[in-house]
Amino acid sequence: MIRLRTFIQRLLLSAVLPLGSHVTAAELPKDRHSYANIADFRTQHVALDLKVDFPRKRLAGHAILQLVRLNPQATELVLDTRALSIQTVETAQGSGRWTKSSFRLEPIDPVLGSALWIAMPPGADRVRIGYHTAPAASGLQWLSPAQTAGKRQPLLFTQSQSIHARSWVPLQDTPAVRISYEARIRTPKALRAVMSADNDPKAVRNGDYRFRMEERIPSYLLALAVGDLRFAATGARSGIYSEPAMVQKAAKEFEDTEQMIVAAEKLYGTYRWGRYDLLILPPSFPFGGMENPRLTFASPTVITGDKALVSLVAHELAHSWSGNLVTNASWRDFWLNESFTSYCTNRIMEAVYGPERADMERVQESEELRRDLPTVPKDQMALAPVAAHADPDDIAQVIAYNKGSLFLYNLERAFGRAVFDPFLRSWFNEHAFTSLTTEDFLAYLDEHLLKAHPGVVSLALAREWIYGDAIPATAVYPASDVFARIDALRAGWLADRIAASALPVAGWNVLHWTYFLDQMPPSVTLAQLQTLDAEHHLSDSHNGFLLKSWLPLAIRHGDSTVDAAVRRHLIGVGRRYLISGVYEALLQTETGRAKARAIYAEAKPGYHPYTQGAVEKLLASKP
Repeated sequence: MIRLRTFIQRLLLSAVLPLGSHVTAAELPKDRHSYANIADFRTQHVALDLKVDFPRKRLAGHAILQLVRLNPQATELVLDTRALSIQTVETAQGSGRWTKSSFRLEPIDPVLGSALWIAMPPGADRVRIGYHTAPAASGLQWLSPAQTAGKRQPLLFTQSQSIHARSWVPLQDTPAVRISYEARIRTPKALRAVMSADNDPKAVRNGDYRFRMEERIPSYLLALAVGDLRFAATGARSGIYSEPAMVQKAAKEFEDTEQMIVAAEKLYGTYRWGRYDLLILPPSFPFGGMENPRLTFASPTVITGDKALVSLVAHELAHSWSGNLVTNASWRDFWLNESFTSYCTNRIMEAVYGPERADMERVQESEELRRDLPTVPKDQMALAPVAAHADPDDIAQVIAYNKGSLFLYNLERAFGRAVFDPFLRSWFNEHAFTSLTTEDFLAYLDEHLLKAHPGVVSLALAREWIYGDAIPATAVYPASDVFARIDALRAGWLADRIAASALPVAGWNVLHWTYFLDQMPPSVTLAQLQTLDAEHHLSDSHNGFLLKSWLPLAIRHGDSTVDAAVRRHLIGVGRRYLISGVYEALLQTETGRAKARAIYAEAKPGYHPYTQGAVEKLLASKP
C-alpha cells in the first residue's frame, strides 16, 4: 500500500519526467557526489544571466531555477556549489513577486564543494540566486591572448563534467536531474559566445548573446565558450567553430561529419539535437572531446591532416545517443555513457571508413585494456563498482570505456548484428531523455535480449562482466590483419632481420605507429630505440598521440636525448590522456622526478585545473 506522501510525490514527478522513465520520487538514486535533495525538489529549467569579466576572471549575474516540489512538507532546498560567492537569494511562487530568502553555505569539502541551503516558503517553486564565480573555478579556464592561436583576444571555456558545473552555476549537480535551460551571456563586443544550445553562426557580434536548450540535459552538459571564434560549415547541419587560424583546417579534417551523422542514424535512430557542431579549443583543453549537445568541444590534438584521429568526432557524436539521450543516473554508472559510446564509435567508423579501419581501432582499444588492467585497483575493476570513487574524475577510464565496450562487442558477436543492433536501438529510443542505472540496463538486457534469445548468453555471464573484478575467461577479443602484419615487422626488426630503415612505414599514420610502439617488449634495447628515432624522427613529431606512445618508451629505457621533446610536449599539450604517461615514466627515477617537477612548474599556468589536479596527484605519489 502506497503512503499518501509517496503517492503525491509520484503524481508530481510524473508531470515532469519524460514518458517511459522508470524513476519515481521514492526510488530516486542517491548520488554520493551531490548534496542536492532531489527527493524533495527537482529542477525543471534554469535561466542564466551572466556577464563574462575577463580582467577579474569571473562570471557574475544570477541563475533562476524553476522547481517542482516532490515533498510538500520540505522547507529547504539544497544545491551544489563550489567556490561560488553567493550575494542574494530570492524565492517566488509561480509568476508571483520575488521575496528575499535566507540561505547558508556549508563548510567546503575538497571534492564536493559546499552545500547551499535555501529556505523555501510554502508553495515556493522558483529560486533566483545572485552570485559570481572564483578566478580559479574548477569548471572554467581563462586563457590570456598569449595562450590562444590568434594571440590578440582572450578565451574562456567551461568543462562541467563530472561535477564542475557547480563551480559556475549553483544547481542540482547530478546526472539524475535533467533540465532545459536558457541563457543571456554578455561579453566584450569583439568576442563571440557559444553554448551547448541553439547557436546561430550568423549572430551579430554585439556582446549580448541569448541561447535556449529545449531538450532536457544533465548539468554536466552545460557548456559555454567565449572568444574570437569563426564558423565554417561541414554540412547542412554540421560545422566548425574555432579561432580564425584553425577554422578551415579543422573543417577540412572533419568534412565527413555529415556522413557520420547519417551512419549513426541508420544504426541507432533519429538524431534528436538539431545541429551537430564542433568547437576546436586551444591545446590546454584537458580532454580529446566533450560531448556537449549541439556543440562538441574538441582538442586540436586530433587534427593531423590525414583524418587518422577523426574517430574522436565519431565518439562525441555517438554520445548524442549514449550519454546525452540516455544518461548514467550517477557517476557510479559512468560506464553506461562511455562503454556504449566507445562501442558505437567503432560501428560508425566502420560504416564510414570500412572494416579494416574499425578493426584497427577496436584492437588498439582492447590492447590498451590488457596493458592497463594491472594498474587498476581490484575494487574498481567492475563496470559498476560497489565502492564509488570519492572523486568521479578519478574513475578508471580503461574500465568505463574499454572493458564495457568489449562487453558489448562480445554481446554483438554472440547474438549477431541482426539481433543486437535492434536491441541497442530500442534501448536508446525507449529511454530517450532519461537517466538510468546499471540495474535498469541489466533488467532491460535480461528481458529484451537474454530471455528473448535463450541459451546464447546467460544472465550470470552478463553480471560477471558488469560486477566482476576481472575480464571473463570466455571473452573474445577483436583482431586486425593490418596489426598482425605490424606484429611480424616488429618481431623482425627486434631480431635484427629487418633494419630500421627498411621498415615499410611510408603509408603509416599515427594508428600504425602507436600500435608498433605500444606493443614493444621490455627486451628492446636503448640502442635499438635510438636507431629507430634517428631513422624515423619520432622525437621531432608534433603529433601528441605518437609522442604519448614514444616518449614514455624512450624515457623508461634511459634515453636522455628525448629531453627536449619531452619538455616541448608537456608544455605544449594540456590534454591529460596525452601527458599522464609521460609524467609517470619520468617519475620512475630520481633524475626523472626532478625533470617532471621542473617541467610542471613551467607548464602549470597553461593547464586546465582538471589537468593540474591529475598531474599533482601523480607528483605527490612519488615524493
